This record gives sequence, C-alpha cells and structure tokens, in this order.
Amino acid sequence: MRTPRHFWKASAVVAAGLSGALVLQAMTGQGSGGSHAGGAPGPVTSKAETTALRVSGDGTSASLGKRDTGPFSMLGVTWSDPSARVGGTVEVRTRAAGTQNWSRWLTLDGDSGQGESGAARGGTEPAWVGPSDGVEVRVDGKDSAGLPKGLRLDMVDPGSGEVTALEPAAYVAEGAEESEEPTPTATEPETGTGTEPQPDATLPETPASETTPEPSPSEPSAPEPSVTEPSVPASPSAPDTSSPTASPSPSVSVPPAPPSTAPRPPITSRADWGADESISPEEPSYLPDGKIKAVVVHHTAESNDYTCAQGPAVVRGIYAYHVKQLGWKDLGYNFLVDKCGTVYEGRKGGVDRPVMGAHAYGFNSETTGISVLGTYTSTAPSTAAMTSVARIAAWKLGQYGVAPTSTATLTAGDSGRSYSGRTWAKGDQLTLPAIHGHRDGYNTQCPGDAFYNKLATVRTWAGGPVSGLTLKSVTGNSTSGTTTYTKAAVTVNWSATTPAALVAKHELLVDGKAVATTVGTATSAKATLTAGTHKVAVRAVHQSGRTTTTAAATVVAETTAPTFTTKPNLALRTGTVNTAAVPLTLKWKAADGVALKEVRLTAPTAKTYGPTTTSAHHTATSGSATTWSMKAYDRAGNTATASVAGTPVILQESSAAKSGTWTTKSSSSYLGGKSYTSSSKNASLSWTFTGRSVAWTVSRAATSGQAHVYVDGAKAATVDLKSSTTKYRDAIWTKTWSGSAKHTIKIVVAGTSGRPAITTDGVVYLK
Repeated sequence: MRTPRHFWKASAVVAAGLSGALVLQAMTGQGSGGSHAGGAPGPVTSKAETTALRVSGDGTSASLGKRDTGPFSMLGVTWSDPSARVGGTVEVRTRAAGTQNWSRWLTLDGDSGQGESGAARGGTEPAWVGPSDGVEVRVDGKDSAGLPKGLRLDMVDPGSGEVTALEPAAYVAEGAEESEEPTPTATEPETGTGTEPQPDATLPETPASETTPEPSPSEPSAPEPSVTEPSVPASPSAPDTSSPTASPSPSVSVPPAPPSTAPRPPITSRADWGADESISPEEPSYLPDGKIKAVVVHHTAESNDYTCAQGPAVVRGIYAYHVKQLGWKDLGYNFLVDKCGTVYEGRKGGVDRPVMGAHAYGFNSETTGISVLGTYTSTAPSTAAMTSVARIAAWKLGQYGVAPTSTATLTAGDSGRSYSGRTWAKGDQLTLPAIHGHRDGYNTQCPGDAFYNKLATVRTWAGGPVSGLTLKSVTGNSTSGTTTYTKAAVTVNWSATTPAALVAKHELLVDGKAVATTVGTATSAKATLTAGTHKVAVRAVHQSGRTTTTAAATVVAETTAPTFTTKPNLALRTGTVNTAAVPLTLKWKAADGVALKEVRLTAPTAKTYGPTTTSAHHTATSGSATTWSMKAYDRAGNTATASVAGTPVILQESSAAKSGTWTTKSSSSYLGGKSYTSSSKNASLSWTFTGRSVAWTVSRAATSGQAHVYVDGAKAATVDLKSSTTKYRDAIWTKTWSGSAKHTIKIVVAGTSGRPAITTDGVVYLK
C-alpha cells in the first residue's frame, strides 16, 4: 500500500482582537515563480484551503454558510473514507473575486468515480468556478443512507505563475457567518472532540507516521515496480530540488512505446502547463500487460465558462485536487482536452506509454482515460474538443492494433454497476466499445448525456472512413443539369463532416484514376482534362487508411467552336415608326456539336438569348448605318462571332409618284409633319428604292378605308387601315427579300364603301 504524501499546513491562527479559523496549504513548486530564467515554462505553485462542513444533528445534511475566503478557482467536497460515496446532493455557489456577484447553485458530481490505490480521501469531482473569494455549500443526504464522515470543502488556487508568497486564506471573523447557516442542534457536539469536524475548525492532518489510511477499493493490478520514493521537503522554505520529472527513472520497468497506425496529435506537456512535479514524486505505474484495450471518455463536470487561456490553470487545479486533496499519486486522467481542442498530458510516465491512470474504477489496468474540461450533461462538447478526443483515441489505440470503431473485452477488477443499471462481479468480462463513456463502466453520469450521445460520432471520426463526404460543385465553364462543360480546366469543390485534422489526404479522380492529391485540410482541387466525356469524383483518405469516394459528376471537355447556321439578318417589322426608332427584327440561328449555351448581342446594345431563341425585336435610328454584332457561346466556353449592318431610310409621301387626287394634311403626329390623304378610288402613290426590306406607314382611324399594295407591278396585298383607336406612323405592312435590290412599291386607293379615305405617311426601307 502506498503511503499518502503530506504537505505543509499552517496551524490555526487567531488575529489580535479577532477570533476565527485560518487554514493554509501550500503546493510547493518552483518557489514564487512560474517560469525558469529566460522565460521557459516552469512549475507553478498552487495553494489550497480547506474548511469543515457543519453536519446536522441527525447526520442527514451538512452546510457551510456564506463566507469570505482567500482566492480560489476550483473546489470540491471531500470526506475521510476514500471508499465512501455521498448519496445525496452536493451544491455550492461562489462569489466572483472582487465583486458582490454570487453564482447560481452548482451541483457537484457526488463521486469522483476513479480508483487510486492508497487514496487519502474520497471526494466529488472538482469544479472550476473561476476566480472567486466567497463560497457557500449545502449537502442534502436525507434520501441517502447517511453522509460520510469528515466532510469538508476543499478550495484550490491553481496559481498563475506569478504567486509571490502564501497568503492567509479563509479567515472568518467572529459573527461573519450568514444567518441562514444551520444552527447546531442540542445533539451536535459543541467542541471539536466529536467524530465530525466542527464549523470553522482547522482540520487536523495526521502525519504519515501516526496512521495509515485504509485503502480505497481498487481493482487488482500487477505489483507496482519497486521504486524509492523521494523524501518530502521538511518545510515550504526548502523545496525538494530532486523531484522527478515526467520521465520515469531507471528504477521503473518502462514498457515500449509501439508505433501507431494513426499520427500523434500535438500534446501540451506537463512542463508546459506548469505541473509542479514536487507534489507527486512517486514513479509512474504502467498497465500490467503493457497494452491499452480501450479509451474511456470523461468530462470534468465543471463549468464551461473558462477561457482557452485558462485551460492550463484548470488542469493544474484538477492536478492539485487529485494529489493534495484526495491523496492520489498523480493526476487521474491520462489526457485532458479543453473546449478549444488543446490536448494536455495528464498522468506522468510518457504520453506514448501505457501509463496506469486513476480514471475508471475497476478498469484502469486496461484502459487510458481522456477527460474534456467542462460539463456536458445538456451542452454538447465543441467540435474542436471532439476532434482532439478522436485524434488522441485513434493514436493510443493505434499503438496496440485496436480499431476505434471496434469493441474491447475488459476484465472487471471489482464488482460494479453502470449508469444504465448493468451489473457485474469481479473477474467478469465485459464487452464495451473501444471508445466508451465512463458511465459504461461506473455508476456516474460522466461524460454527460450530451457528450455520451456524441461518442458514436467520435468513434467514426477516430476510426474512419471520412463521413459526410460530398461533391459540392465542379466549376468548368458552365453546368447544365448534372453535367459540367469545360474547354479543359476544372475546379472540384467538396466538403465532409469528419474534421480535416483526421483526414490524411484527398485525391481527385478522373475516370477512376487519381490526377491530383491534396492535404487533408483542402476542400478543392484543379485538373486539366482531355477532350471527351469524363467521370470526376473525390476520394478522401482517412488517417486510418480507410477511404470514401463521392458520387461521380459528368464533365465534358471540348474545344470546337459553335457555328451560325443562319447568319444574322435584319427585317423591318410592323409597329410605330419614329425617326429615332424604326421597328425591325434581328434574326439568326446558332448551333454547337455538343451543347450551345447562349447567343449574345454585343452591339449596338447588349442582350443575351437562350440557345433556342432565333429572333428578337429591336429598333434602329432612321438614316443611321448600324452594325449588329453577335457572339455564340457553347457550354464549354468556345465562341463564334457574326454580324449584319443596316440603315433604315424614310421616304416621305411627297417623294412618291402620284396619280389621282391627294390632299396634304399637316400635324406633328405625322412623319415630317405632313401626310397625304385620298378618297378617290384608284388614286395611287409609288416609290422606287434599292434595299432588302420595306414597310408602308399610315395613319389609322375608325373611318379609314382599304388600299391595294403592288410590289414591282404585281399585286401583293389588300390592306385595311380601319382601327378602333386612332394611330399615327403605323407600319401596317412589310416585305423583306433575301438580298438588297431595286424595287417599286405602289399604293392604290380601293374606294371602300362608306369609308373610302386612306392617309399615308410614306414608306421605310432598309438598305
């Protein structure tokens, strides 16, 4: 049995004129400093303060009234018998340092749930409460078999590396307690001579030479290597400068550090988080068989409000609580992870060795323990924390050939019960996931419901393959449906739910062959394709070597330009004519051997048309030569250009050759301000021009009649000018030829009964 270490403690001190209790404990380390000369990391001195709880006369409750304390950031409630448990509810609240702000009541996990041979005390899980200088405690054990003996509050100041001296803590002036603190009943002892410690009394620390603590229930394990334990310093003024570091001394038989199938993640060493090695001078122990079969995941059941920068202090607080308050040989967990994903070395002995921890009672001899700082009963751990847990678990299990997604058969070191109610006897073999929660092997909520529900995800992340791998997009020149088109180059984008830190690499596959390889953190890659149709996919390689491949996307690479099977051409159309806006139609037809994407009009204005559109209405300025330029695009980005030029020309009625009677009408509504009108049957006007399209322009009303239209001497149409609404400059009839030539247009009044009059405003032709 290991003899518990003891540390210097001040006796009760009574200040002049005041009465009260003062309890001081110093965690000796590197004196007052937090770093060695030159700024290198060094051990940080921690301090602790203990105060006995007042137990009710019937032994079913205990409390500590509101009081001022010295500075602390972590606390727990402990008791004399390390094998006992608190069956009731343990609650604390604290006052933020330098304020009058009290926290809500925080429920402490009633049992640390670990098993350390030779522990001095039992206790709750420690709780990080942040810098505080006031505290209140209440314990309700009415529904339990009774409270354990020796209940006390333990408060730890993990130090900042800048502590200059041990300061008085927990001095309580007479009458300082709150009125709500229970008043001792007649059955309670009035002095410190009873079995239970009294309020505000200094708890005695019995020297090791006077008593040996009862061993805590611990699983059987192989005998620890024979070591010589360094002597404990006689006083805090003479620290033991020969304290061992995290590396075991030659007196311990150190098992090998086998290579792993998974890469080792970054780990903050004990020296880097400021471990004071002088408080845990014992040599490390190793698993009896030298093999890790499973990983047990924990949470520390404390506040999630710490900052990333406070992570090392939280770890130091847990270390001090485990070693100095509970009397363990070292920090119980093998590894700790903060919410920001930083991994901390826990128990000494070598992170790459099978170090025996004190984290899972009954199963310490076959497992390694990872604890995430914080409480995860209802709040899920951060992705960063889960990622680090998966990486550590994969690395440690990979050293011993254990797949993170497999199961492990563990032999119980003692009888026990799980949180779900499963029971077993000492020596029974239990099959558990290779990565499982503390609750699977002990009756505790740890690692909390929200974290426990995420363990399947952690196993998948740790063991692979990469999950949630999705091809997000393939960027070429364009995509139509599920097909991407390009001349040659493509950029492929993807995503996955497995964190990138667990992905070894990605491979871009073209027709099943890897053409590009990227790092695990990449989410895109580029490739150049040969002409033709290809299948493009992404393969993710997990750090375990297992692979996942996305569904393939179709990519067509081609460099053949589209063609204009019908060159762009212009034709006048019906509509209202203005000198600045003569209505016309632009026509074309484009095609591509693979896939036409669009046709763009680039001049005299910009328009874009779909692949099936072959005409569009536009207007042009009379008398102005205009070039209409077009560009056809296929899906791959290949292009072809074509253009047509045209000039609309207005011929006034006055320029026509006429016969019969015509009368001139004046109005700003007419082209040029004038028009001709006639009611004489067979009166005519004719224009001769050279062009490829023509339009007859008229004025229209309800009384307008009909006219015959002759083209080059042949009758082409009879046009009715009647309109329910009055219209001016209306291009009512058009004619277009395939090419430019000389033509004559003749208009003849039909002499329609009851409405013989027609009014003409000239013609427009396109040259």
